[in-house]
Amino acid sequence: MSAYRVILVGTDGSDSSFRAVDRAARLAAATGASLLLSAAYGPMPARERAAAADRLGDLAYKVQGATPAEDALRAARARAVAAGAGDVDQVAVEGDAADVIARLAGDRGADLVVVGNRGLNTLTGRILGSVPANLSHRSPCDVLIVHTTDGR
Repeated sequence: MSAYRVILVGTDGSDSSFRAVDRAARLAAATGASLLLSAAYGPMPARERAAAADRLGDLAYKVQGATPAEDALRAARARAVAAGAGDVDQVAVEGDAADVIARLAGDRGADLVVVGNRGLNTLTGRILGSVPANLSHRSPCDVLIVHTTDGR
């Protein structure tokens, strides 16, 4: 039996975050763990929300998930399945990425959180704190920080 039964990975749709998704999916496939894809997002401005509702209808907008977070999750799911993950779920939650991931890890009983290292060495990351650094202190479970940048 695997030490990891539920693996949670955060994505924002960036290439860097997709590399973390790939690693988490391969780990889930190798261990038989379920994979939970998560995306945090900020509130959608009222003008954008109204335009989407007009374009798609309120119900269609909610069902189709026309937000960037939902788009990122669809792409991440395709990558995870291609990497061999079998049991894949996804969730988009409004809020700060570190807060959302830490809360989901507790709520969903995650045994491992996987995130990319992007932002750890930036000035902004050092001043404001990065998602990986914040999670390493606040996650209720193990955190795997995947090297996803090429040093540029």
